[in-house]
Amino acid sequence: MEQILLDTTDILLLDQLQQDASLTNQVLAERVHTSPPTCLRRVKRLRDAGLIERQIAILSIDKLAPVLGYGLTAIVEITLDRQDAHSLEAFETRVASDDAVQQCYRVSPGPDFVLVVFARDMPAYRALSQRLFSTDTNVRNVKAFFSVKRSKFEPKIAIALV
Repeated sequence: MEQILLDTTDILLLDQLQQDASLTNQVLAERVHTSPPTCLRRVKRLRDAGLIERQIAILSIDKLAPVLGYGLTAIVEITLDRQDAHSLEAFETRVASDDAVQQCYRVSPGPDFVLVVFARDMPAYRALSQRLFSTDTNVRNVKAFFSVKRSKFEPKIAIALV
C-alpha cells in the first residue's frame, strides 16, 4: 500500500472533518486557511487515499431512548478453540457483518476478540448470542459486560500537528 504524505493543511483538514464532517467546503477552507478549490481538491485526495473511510451521523442514544427503547450495550470477550488464520478470519467476517455488532477488535493477549454490541433488550441479546456465539462450534468462551452508563463516546483520533 502506498503511503500518502501529509502536510499541516492535510492534518488540519482531517482534524476539522472528524470534529464535524458536515462543514461546508467554504467554512472548512476558512478554518484551515486555504482557498475553497484547494480545500475541495485536498479533501478528495484524502478520501481517495482511504484516510477518510466514510462520513456518518453519531446518534444520541439517550435522546433516542424514549422513542426506540433504551437497549443494551454489551462489551463481549470471545475466545476461540482454534486460532489459525482461517478460523480467526471466518469468525471476524461473520460477526463484523452483523448489524448488532458496532465494533469488532481482534486482541492479544487474553480473549481473541472484543466486540461492542447493541441489542434492543435482553431477549434480543440472547438471540444475538445464539446467532453469533452459541451455534459456532469454534467459540470456547463468551464473557459479556453490560453497560449501565456511557460516560464517553468519542470516535475522534487525536492528531498532532506536524
